[in-house]
Amino acid sequence: MVVPDDTSGPDGQLRLAPGETLRFGRTSASAPASTSADGPAAFLTIPHHGVSRRAGEITAAGSYWTLSNLSRTSTYVVENPEGAGEHIKIAPGRIDAPIPFEFSRVVLPAADDLLSFDIWAPRHDYADEPGDDHGGEPTTHAFPLDRTKRYFLVLAALCEPRLRGAPHAPPPTADQVVDRLRPVWPTASRTAVQWNIDYLAVKFRLKHPPDSADCGPRLNGKKESLVSLALRFDLVREPELAVLEAGAAAP
Repeated sequence: MVVPDDTSGPDGQLRLAPGETLRFGRTSASAPASTSADGPAAFLTIPHHGVSRRAGEITAAGSYWTLSNLSRTSTYVVENPEGAGEHIKIAPGRIDAPIPFEFSRVVLPAADDLLSFDIWAPRHDYADEPGDDHGGEPTTHAFPLDRTKRYFLVLAALCEPRLRGAPHAPPPTADQVVDRLRPVWPTASRTAVQWNIDYLAVKFRLKHPPDSADCGPRLNGKKESLVSLALRFDLVREPELAVLEAGAAAP
């Protein structure tokens, strides 16, 4: 389902069955006839002088969809609004790029503006029993986390701004983390928060332990690196931010 930016209800939404194509651009006048067996493809008009007349095509394909960028110069970005900054870049001329997100936002650079529209794909299916651990030694986790420990509170507080819908937000400062953790950690201090940040950096192998022979170079942007890695591998998800709220079980 394609939802134009100015659509607030069912009216104006465009539904595509598997195999159907939606073209989009400034005007449909120059769009050639569809080769679909179901007749002419639908067209989403984006009336902006910075959008190509024939800007791109969207094709539904089961639980995913594909995007063709027919622009000669502009790179399109497909964002996952639920992915805290997760996105895919579609280069000019790229045809039938598969998009795996259930909920997507297509962003088009248009002169002095950024235009967008949303796409909802069918719900994804998952295996009932993922993995291959059927007896024998268990698989070692790459990033083992104990979500009852205070270091996870600190990590959740660092990731919160991006998980709450600000994908480009800088990580909060140590003092801001202290203030955020007061409801569940009344004795939190800047020193304690910084210690946990350092501990996470070692745990995630971003830096060597302090007692190692080679401590390595100083790690700049430590909080940014922690947040980037945690969100990239889904180590913190939005539902887990509940640990930050008053009344949550304190570690």
